[in-house]
Amino acid sequence: MTQVQSHDSVADRQPATEVAQRFAASIEYDGSHYHGWQAQRSGIKTVQRAVEAAISEVADHPLTVICAGRTDTGVHGCNQIIHFDSTAIRSERSWVFGANSNLPNDISVRWVKPVDDSFHARFSAVYRRYRYVILNTPVRPAHLPNGVTWNYRPLNVALMSEAAQALEGEHDFSSFRAIGCQAKSPVKTIHHLRVERFGDLIVIDVKANAFLHHMVRNIAGVLMAIGCSKRPISWVKDVLAARDRTQGGVTAPPYGLYFVDVGYPEQFDLPSPPLGPYFLSPWLTE
Repeated sequence: MTQVQSHDSVADRQPATEVAQRFAASIEYDGSHYHGWQAQRSGIKTVQRAVEAAISEVADHPLTVICAGRTDTGVHGCNQIIHFDSTAIRSERSWVFGANSNLPNDISVRWVKPVDDSFHARFSAVYRRYRYVILNTPVRPAHLPNGVTWNYRPLNVALMSEAAQALEGEHDFSSFRAIGCQAKSPVKTIHHLRVERFGDLIVIDVKANAFLHHMVRNIAGVLMAIGCSKRPISWVKDVLAARDRTQGGVTAPPYGLYFVDVGYPEQFDLPSPPLGPYFLSPWLTE
C-alpha cells in the first residue's frame, strides 16, 4: 500500500501559541497486531502509543491523547474518538495528513477538529456503540481471519435476537464483566441490542451508555450458545440474574469486534461519518 505523503507544509507550521488548543479526532484501526488501545509502561505495541507518536511529530512537541473507550488486544476501531491539547498552529488538513504520514497502514486519522476546552473524549460521551461480526459458515475463512469471528455451528438468529431483548435497559451486568474489570459500578444501560443476518454474516449491534471490560464479548458468547441451541433462550435471564461471571459461559474471541461510534452533546458539533466496518456498508446504514 502506498504511503500518503504529508500535507503538513512549512507554511502550515506557524509559530506556536502560549495557550494550548484542544482538538478532537477520529481514529480508525485494525487491532490485530496491537496489545489493545492503552499505552503500557512496559512499552509494548499499542494503538495509543502509535497515535501519540504520530501526532506529536506533527505538533513538534510531546502530547498525550485521551480516548472515548479503551479496546482490548485484537479489537478494532472504526470511529474511536480522542482529544489532545497542543500549542502548535496547524490546519485541520495538516493534522490529518501529517499524522497519517507517520502512522502504520493499519491505523488512520479520519478527521481532526478544534473543540472547546470543556470537551473530554471519555467523560463527555453519552453513549458508545460496538458491532460484533460473526461469519457463520462450516469452513474457516481465508480472508478477514482477524476481521470476523468464525462459528461453524449453524446459528439461529431469531433465537439470538429474542434472547438479546432481555439485556436491553438498565441492569447489573456483573455476569458479563471480566473478573479483572475495574469499573466502579456493574450497572449499565443498553439502549439497543440487535442481532441481524446478512447472508453468512451475523452482526450483533449494541449501543449503551458505557461498557464493562469484556461485556460485549461475553454477551456474544451467551447469544451464540443460544443460537446453536446449546442453551435455551431463558438462559440469558438466568445469567443476568446470577450476577456471577462464572455463570456466563465462554468469552467470545476479540476477532470481529469493532468500536464503531461514540455520541456527544450537539454543542460539540462533531462529524458523523458512516458507521463501520466498511465491508458491512451495503447492508447497515445506521
